[in-house]
Amino acid sequence: MDNFKTHLTALIQLAISDQNFNPEEKRLIYGIGKAHGVAEQEIDELIKSNLSNKENEEISFTALSFDEKFEYLIDIIQLMKIDSKVFLSEIKYCEELAQKLGFNKKVVKKLSSRIYSDPSITGNRELLVKIAKKLEI
Repeated sequence: MDNFKTHLTALIQLAISDQNFNPEEKRLIYGIGKAHGVAEQEIDELIKSNLSNKENEEISFTALSFDEKFEYLIDIIQLMKIDSKVFLSEIKYCEELAQKLGFNKKVVKKLSSRIYSDPSITGNRELLVKIAKKLEI
């Protein structure tokens, strides 16, 4: 569960990186959290904590499997695109997270063209995994 709270924290930090935490981003974060058994109150607390911090918390992704790192990557790219407005600050944050996850930052550009902003639309997962594996550091 701690790994997943780290996951949610990374998503929240991305959502607020453009200074506009919009309803679509919030809905996606709550949806992802609920799907992984995180109580709404815990998500509220994570959001409140991150909104009150002046600087982003340093996030560590040690001991994650490739599949867990890949899921992070998919979630952060989807969140970046969910409001149909992609800001440079969001792209840079995604690239930083991708590097911390052990990927070349180019993975964000390569995958984002194949990941949809609507969570109900899924891309070719096998292709996405293949691309990510090629760009793993």
